[in-house]
Amino acid sequence: MAKFVFVTGGVCSGLGKGITASSIALLLKAKGYKVFMQKFDPYMNVDPGTMSPIQHGEVFVTADGCETDLDLGHYERFIDEELNYTSNITNGKIYSSVIEKERRGDFLGATIQIVPHISNEIKNKIYEAATTSNADIVITEIGGTVGDIESSVMMEALRQFRLEQGRENTLFVHTTLVPYLFGSNELKTKPTQNSVIELRRLGIQPDILVTRAPIELGESIRKKIALFGSIPVENIIEAKDVNNIYEIPLNFHKQKIEEIILKQFNLKIEKSNLSYWEELIHIVGQLDNEVEIALVGKYIELEDAYLSVKEALKAAGYKYKTKVKINWIDSEILEKKDTKIEDVLGNAKGILVPGGFGSRGIEGKILACQYARENKIPYLGICLGMQIAVIEFARHVCGIEDASSTEFDEVCKNPVIDLMANQKAIVNKGGTLRLGNYECHIEKGTLAYKDYNQETIFERHRHRYEFNNQYREILEKNGMVFSGINPDLNLVEIIELPDHPHFIAGQFHPEFKSRPTKAHPLFASFVQAAINLKKKK
Repeated sequence: MAKFVFVTGGVCSGLGKGITASSIALLLKAKGYKVFMQKFDPYMNVDPGTMSPIQHGEVFVTADGCETDLDLGHYERFIDEELNYTSNITNGKIYSSVIEKERRGDFLGATIQIVPHISNEIKNKIYEAATTSNADIVITEIGGTVGDIESSVMMEALRQFRLEQGRENTLFVHTTLVPYLFGSNELKTKPTQNSVIELRRLGIQPDILVTRAPIELGESIRKKIALFGSIPVENIIEAKDVNNIYEIPLNFHKQKIEEIILKQFNLKIEKSNLSYWEELIHIVGQLDNEVEIALVGKYIELEDAYLSVKEALKAAGYKYKTKVKINWIDSEILEKKDTKIEDVLGNAKGILVPGGFGSRGIEGKILACQYARENKIPYLGICLGMQIAVIEFARHVCGIEDASSTEFDEVCKNPVIDLMANQKAIVNKGGTLRLGNYECHIEKGTLAYKDYNQETIFERHRHRYEFNNQYREILEKNGMVFSGINPDLNLVEIIELPDHPHFIAGQFHPEFKSRPTKAHPLFASFVQAAINLKKKK
């Protein structure tokens, strides 16, 4: 029988529920328990796949091909476990499932209601995660803020869940804000008090309070929160602001949050194995060198749109004890007539073009890729970034001046990037991309093989358009190497230029498999090349 931890949030969004949940999972895993993580989002989209990154941040993709909330990226980076389709549940997914069952006649003529039918479906998704993962402990984060209309049925389902499973099998962690008012120079507990009251109105008594504050609470504040929250003082866990999110698990460990949880579950408390994480924090605190990477994208007004890329670059820097300074560049700026590209990209020791959709800013990305190729600056292309590299090479090296993608120009004469035949008939946008893990065979003697040091890899995808194999011969004749191929569909997965210090691009998203303690090979190689270029200059 699995145990269940539920992480909720109060007062306002952005308090770090995802990092709190991830830290708890890491600490429980360090005690020897098998953990699994899950995110419930209250929006009505079936998944975030069709949502703008500017609104919701990046879409994280699991190995089995589910488009999910970006918090799942935090989960995987913290616990180094692959999650699956049961890990991201939305109101849209819940309601769609119930309505589908009703249409089939599964409810035998019953009147379908929020309670019990929707609440039962929510509980079923929690039980399904426990069953399919075979985990000892399942940690479920509830998106939004307590009191939101959208998440009210989820909270009701959790109330029922505790009634069914009992306190010895369920535990509620509630994250709140303790603001510091500079006028009176004091911390204020009233927002936390009101948040706990709101949670109680829904029939849920929190077992642990995680308080977000800029400074330490102090004993008197802790006692006050404990009194009004009806929980022991030791169950007040302080989440003081830190410079690096990876410090948070160790801060929680010092406050023994995992032991509080295990005691309530009547589970054995073993010694923690956190040496690898302590080593990470030591390295992060000793980054003496710095290298600048230009990230040329179209959603840079929200860095969370490229969250996994950012974390993958940082992790690669940790490997070489170097801080990666990301220069966020809007690709549309490069398209302006009065922009001198060398003024924008001149200090970069590496240029990265990440994934994206649509035609906006494409020509700017092509200019950035051309600058990297012609000036021998290390280049890493991710998904769209690979397609950009192909288009740029076709235009400026192979002489195919009108080379493009049918995503940007449906009637282009030379679509070096195009839809596969089975994609052309697709009408629905959601969930119809090439998603999740696909096999890639790597050619020996290439940069890709040097990076991976193996012939067969599996990487996660999220795209619809592919390299058009009709142009493979002419690009190869002009020097492009197709070093990674999907053996089942004969699709190009990796391209590189051997007459360049470091130029490589993949049709997949390697950032999803990067870990802070284990840099992804492509990012590690790219950052190392950038460091080498800096040393030469």
